[in-house]
Amino acid sequence: MSTNSKKLIGIIGAMKVEIDDVKSHVENPVIESFSGIDFVRGTIDGVDVVVAMCGIGKVFAAMCAQTMILKYSPTIVVNIGVGGSLSKNLNIGDIAIANALCQHDMDTSAVGDPIGLVSGVNMVCFPCCKNVVKLFEECAEKAGLHSETGIIASGDVFVSDTVRKRFIVDNFDAISCEMEGAAIAQVCYVNDVEFGVIRAISDNGDENGGRDYENALEVASDAAMKMIYEFLKA
Repeated sequence: MSTNSKKLIGIIGAMKVEIDDVKSHVENPVIESFSGIDFVRGTIDGVDVVVAMCGIGKVFAAMCAQTMILKYSPTIVVNIGVGGSLSKNLNIGDIAIANALCQHDMDTSAVGDPIGLVSGVNMVCFPCCKNVVKLFEECAEKAGLHSETGIIASGDVFVSDTVRKRFIVDNFDAISCEMEGAAIAQVCYVNDVEFGVIRAISDNGDENGGRDYENALEVASDAAMKMIYEFLKA
C-alpha cells in the first residue's frame, strides 16, 4: 500500500459509458498512456484521483489495475460499472456493493479444488476493504439509490441464461455478475492495496439480459456515477 500521507483514489471502469463522465470531471488532468491504457491523473473536488478505462474482461482489468498500482501507488482502487442482477432484491438502476469478489468461470474442480479457487493464493473470494464497503452503503443512501451488499461474481462471459445464473448463485451466493471486478480484486489483494467494487444493475442475467442491457445501460451508468461522486465527497 502507498505510504503517501495524502490519499490517491484509483478509479477503473471497463467502458466509455462507465468512466468518461468521471474523466470529464478531473481538474488539471495529466494523461499518460501505458500498455495501451490512458491514465488521467488530477483532482475531483480537491480529491487526488487517477482514472482509467480498462476495457472489457478480466485480462484487461488486471492489466489496468497492476499498471495503475505500479505507476501511481493509489491508496484505494475503486472499480465502478454495470452488472447483471442475481438477487431478487436488485432491479435495474439499483446498486450492488461488493463485500467480496469471486471468479465464477475459474474451475479446477476436476483435480479436487473447490469451484472458483484461485491457485497460488488459495482463495475463492477476495474480501473488499470493510471501510470502503460501509462508505459505499452510506453513499447509496445519500444518493437515494436502493442497494444490496454481497458477493459479486466476475467471469469472461456476459451472463444471459437462467442456467448459468443459477450456477453462480448456487456455488457462490453472489448478488451480481459482471466481467472485471474479481480480476481487479485479485491484483489489489496480492499488492496489498485496499479496494472496493460497485455495480449498477443493467439487466437480470437471464435470457432478456442482452436487450435489457442495451435499454438500461445509460440509466445504470448514471447510477454508478452518482455513487462515485458521493464516494469522493465523503
